[in-house]
Amino acid sequence: MEQVGVNSLVVALLTASFTGMVMVLQTGVQLARFQSENMTPGIASLALLREIAPVLTSLAIAARVGAAITAEIGTMKVTEQLDALESMGTDPVQYLVVPRLVAAMVMLPLLTILTDLVGILGGCLVGVTKLGITFHYYLDITFQWVKIEDFMSGVLKTVVFGAIIAIIGCYTGFTSKGGAEGVGVATTRSVVASFILILVSDYFLTEILL
Repeated sequence: MEQVGVNSLVVALLTASFTGMVMVLQTGVQLARFQSENMTPGIASLALLREIAPVLTSLAIAARVGAAITAEIGTMKVTEQLDALESMGTDPVQYLVVPRLVAAMVMLPLLTILTDLVGILGGCLVGVTKLGITFHYYLDITFQWVKIEDFMSGVLKTVVFGAIIAIIGCYTGFTSKGGAEGVGVATTRSVVASFILILVSDYFLTEILL
């Protein structure tokens, strides 16, 4: 849990803060062309909570934690540590996979809640300093537009994304072969597969949760 949560906090929060800033800046500039910049806080916050923060946070964790899981288990595989566990009567899946799966499914949603908050605050900062929106107005419009189901939609998605990251990371680790080079190939394959599955599953989850 420490690896998924605490050790990934800085990366996730930096990603969220600058994403929120860019979202508000781009949205505000484009809406200003139609004299609708007053809608900027609501549109940017909805997009951030429902899609951008959950997906980008999950991709960042997949790159960092998913790769680490694959490298760790892959190294154990090629050095025959997994065989040693089995010879001692320990189930490698129960010992290695289950804790990582639970950690990813619990910590990624909690991390997403923090990134939601930081992303909105980052967007608010740009709205106030660059677009001339007052702090009170920004938060007022945000809370008018955003409902609890919008917030929960993004958080629930990350439960699935967390499972994808852990399962893919563990599977590619268990199936790695060919020494150190094979572990490197498996790590790359793990990150790419996680990215693709997160983006594909995001579409279907969005259809379900709309």
